[in-house]
Amino acid sequence: MTAPLPQRLAAEALGTGLLVATVVGSGIMAERLAGGNVALALLANTLATVAGLMALIFTFGPISGAHFNPAVSLAGVLAGSPLREMVPYCAAQIAGGCMGSILANAMFSGPLISFSRHARAGFPQLLGEFVATFGLLAVILGVSRTRASAAPFAVGAWIAAAYWFTSSTSFANPAVTIARCLSDTFTGIRPADVPWFIVAQIAGALTATMLFRWMMPASKAAEVKIVET
Repeated sequence: MTAPLPQRLAAEALGTGLLVATVVGSGIMAERLAGGNVALALLANTLATVAGLMALIFTFGPISGAHFNPAVSLAGVLAGSPLREMVPYCAAQIAGGCMGSILANAMFSGPLISFSRHARAGFPQLLGEFVATFGLLAVILGVSRTRASAAPFAVGAWIAAAYWFTSSTSFANPAVTIARCLSDTFTGIRPADVPWFIVAQIAGALTATMLFRWMMPASKAAEVKIVET
């Protein structure tokens, strides 16, 4: 049975917040412990992010579908989920993500909000975001139709890979992108670079969704199940 909307929104806000706290907090810890070795810091950040993401999907999936990502919620609308729920879902994800960034800053004795100065601009990084988000939605749509129980592992595996093979280190999530501009730390992004990242992410999500609707046609009910369970 689908949970009532308030419970689902709470799950999306809390899940996205904890995900961002994991990303930002592990980035701060990794940078402090890596002694200037950026590759080691990124590896530690990757492992913590993937572990946290899989745990959160298992925890909140039965309540809200564990989107934690406006791009995933958009795919749900295109697959048949109610359009009226997309705005509150996205609002909950963005609000939760921002609180997660503030929480991470506070845990490491930083300013609660410190706008990032980490430049992430240019076509190569935008292409990386397109690829990362395209791949994320492809994994969700493909795996969830064939082996739904494996989806958390598949999503975690894709994010782990995309952290390393994309030029942008795979934000792949508009809510997380907005939240990460609030922390001037290892995982941050300049506010000025956020809008173009989001454009690339939405483009990747739309492309994957349309492609998979053609490659793996399914009934409307089956498509809704992809993103709601």
